[in-house]
Amino acid sequence: MANDIFRGTGTRKTAVAQVRIMAGNGKASINGREMLAYLSRQNLVTHALEPLEEVKLLGKIDVIAQVEGGGLSGQAGALRMGLARALLKYNPELREALKKRGFLTRDARMVERKKYGRVKARKRFQFSKR
Repeated sequence: MANDIFRGTGTRKTAVAQVRIMAGNGKASINGREMLAYLSRQNLVTHALEPLEEVKLLGKIDVIAQVEGGGLSGQAGALRMGLARALLKYNPELREALKKRGFLTRDARMVERKKYGRVKARKRFQFSKR
């Protein structure tokens, strides 16, 4: 397992993340940029790396991800799921810990579509009595 690369794919909203992990010293990059520079908010970086923190491998695994679609929040969620799936291939014994925290379950929430006769999905036009 010295030079092995483990892959996982994650999705969230309309974002898709293809994640590769390997033994290393904790470097993480998304689309060739440093993770904090790409996601631009520390809470999104923390959210994306939660699976590593859960299994106590935060400084021992290098993460390389390709992400497309959606916004930053959706991309962080997709990265989190892809990372969890890659960790599962890295060590199948981690399944129970990852499943318990919900990292392997796809979040099915999507944006509600706009309806006709409405401003947005639920917001209505202003009502006028006269």
